[in-house]
Amino acid sequence: MEKKIQAIGSLKVGRYVLIDGVACKIVDMKHSAPGKHGHGKIRLSAIGITDSKKRIIVKPSDARMEVPVIEKGTAQVLVVKESTAQVMDLGTYETFDIDIPEEFAGKMKEGLQIVYWKFMGEKLLQQIKGS
Repeated sequence: MEKKIQAIGSLKVGRYVLIDGVACKIVDMKHSAPGKHGHGKIRLSAIGITDSKKRIIVKPSDARMEVPVIEKGTAQVLVVKESTAQVMDLGTYETFDIDIPEEFAGKMKEGLQIVYWKFMGEKLLQQIKGS
């Protein structure tokens, strides 16, 4: 599992973070001022990349969080099945199956090039090149 540790205060909207072991995209951050006896808090709202579930956490601004390391790759589609496609990475020539999201259903064809993300042992189709 590729991940790194980062201070929650250094995160920004649009970046990615691990909440409950799920990679999520940060959609909102609210900072509260420190109180008389406490630290300032950060309320972080994020949406899961794979499950689209909203998650909210509140932590002190000096707390540390896990951040997933996302590798981006390009692959060529070899075979299209109902909801999966067998693709070959253009850099390593590794073949693997990848799920086709609903937004790309019907657009996948053999020979097309795709952009995918690899993180936390999962591969996620992000874009079809040329369309």
